[in-house]
Amino acid sequence: MRRTAPAAERNKGPILSVLTRVLPARGLVLEIASGTGQHTAHFAEALPALDWQPTEADEGSLPSIAAWTDSLSNVREPVVLDVHQPNWPVASAAAIVCINMIHISPWQSTLDLMAGAARTLAPRGVMFLYGPYRRFGGHTAPSNAAFDADLRSRDPSWGVRDMEAVEAVGRGHGFTLEEAVAMPANNFSVVLRKG
Repeated sequence: MRRTAPAAERNKGPILSVLTRVLPARGLVLEIASGTGQHTAHFAEALPALDWQPTEADEGSLPSIAAWTDSLSNVREPVVLDVHQPNWPVASAAAIVCINMIHISPWQSTLDLMAGAARTLAPRGVMFLYGPYRRFGGHTAPSNAAFDADLRSRDPSWGVRDMEAVEAVGRGHGFTLEEAVAMPANNFSVVLRKG
């Protein structure tokens, strides 16, 4: 039942080091695109004062998320969340965490993610994004350029996004870029705060 993603095992520690700094002390964290559930379990165990709501667009992922998290009292039952739908299953959250979704989805997903986050986050709420990004019109490493080409060969609507374009969409929904943290394997943690 538990699925395992090697990348999630590798990056959960570095991501947690940033989340520990930027997430609020208490409140509900809405995780979008929870994947296997490994991240949710790791973060919730390390940050027990926060409540976690894992979600996935793919209903078939929910059993794996539950298998990773059902022993944790601060994790709610995973639910389906499609960012394209206007009514999300969570009305309000103190923070949103979205890892490795933006590049493996059409650009419209980023637009709808920002719009939904603006509706859902409390004032001064944090949106945390993680993944590979282009910076200032170019890739940050040859491996990211190759990854981008591979993604686009699988689906032309996918691809490594320009961080500046993502930031601009966020700004249009009332978010300010607080920091962009360089992470291992040429990824970034992007921290946006709602005004």
